[in-house]
Amino acid sequence: MKNAITIVLTLALMAIFGCESSSPRGGSVRKGEGFKIAVPKLSTEIKQGEVQSVAISLERGDYFKQDVTLQIKSSTGIRIEPTNFVIKASDRPDVQLRITAAQNAALGEYRVSVTGTPKTGESTSTEFNVKVVAQ
Repeated sequence: MKNAITIVLTLALMAIFGCESSSPRGGSVRKGEGFKIAVPKLSTEIKQGEVQSVAISLERGDYFKQDVTLQIKSSTGIRIEPTNFVIKASDRPDVQLRITAAQNAALGEYRVSVTGTPKTGESTSTEFNVKVVAQ
C-alpha cells in the first residue's frame, strides 16, 4: 500500500512540475542576463473545428531587462494568433496563443515554433506540438 501511495504522489508531482519545457538561453551568456521561452511539454490536443488557448512565457534571468519579440510559426492546417508579439521588459512575461483547427484539418501532430529575439544579444527558439483529433 505504501508503494502504491508513493507511486501516485510521484506521478502527481511530475505532472504538476513537469508541464513545461524551456528553450536554450537567449540574450547574454552571462549568468542572470539571459532568458528562456517556456512552452507546453506535452502535445496540446485540439478537436477539428475548435479553438484553444495555450500559454507560453518568458523566463527572465535576474538581470535581463530587455524587450523580447516573439515570432510564432506553425505547420499548415492550424492557425496561431498572434504570430508576432513583443513582451516589454516591464510587462508580465506570459502570452496566450489562440490555436484554431479548421473543421476539415487533417488529423495528426503539428509543430509550432516560437523564436524570441531580444533588442541586443542572441535569439533563442523552441517548439511544441499540437495534436488535432476528431470531434
